[in-house]
Amino acid sequence: MKSISNLILLLVLVIAACTTSPKEKEVVSKKTSEESINKVRRFGSVIRVKPEMLAQYKELHANPWPKVQEQITKSNIRNYSIYLKDDYLFGYFEYVGNDFEEDMKKMAEDSVTREWWKMTDPCQIPLETRAEGEWWANMEEVFHQD
Repeated sequence: MKSISNLILLLVLVIAACTTSPKEKEVVSKKTSEESINKVRRFGSVIRVKPEMLAQYKELHANPWPKVQEQITKSNIRNYSIYLKDDYLFGYFEYVGNDFEEDMKKMAEDSVTREWWKMTDPCQIPLETRAEGEWWANMEEVFHQD
């Protein structure tokens, strides 16, 4: 009896799949495509802070410039945090856009952001092991749980 019920259920699902209109299939396909485009990417990065510049660095981040924060948001960055341990800064953010390289390029071209970096970069010491072109060294994610 149970196998007949399963067979009927399977038959109903097959019929439903075969009778879905092209418009309905397009909507499902579009949703799936949008979901894959807007998938959240998580980033962790690390850099050292000059001990003699730590107070200045903390003060800058206690009062971040609104235009810099706007640019971060326009660049599809969410949940951005910077943590301090000893003289290491750990940055974490989530990227929700669909062209990371282009968004980072636009951020780097923003005049206010460049001025902000002129204030923060002298406080930092990049890691020797960072990849070419990196200021903050990107880290490998080895675990995540939502």
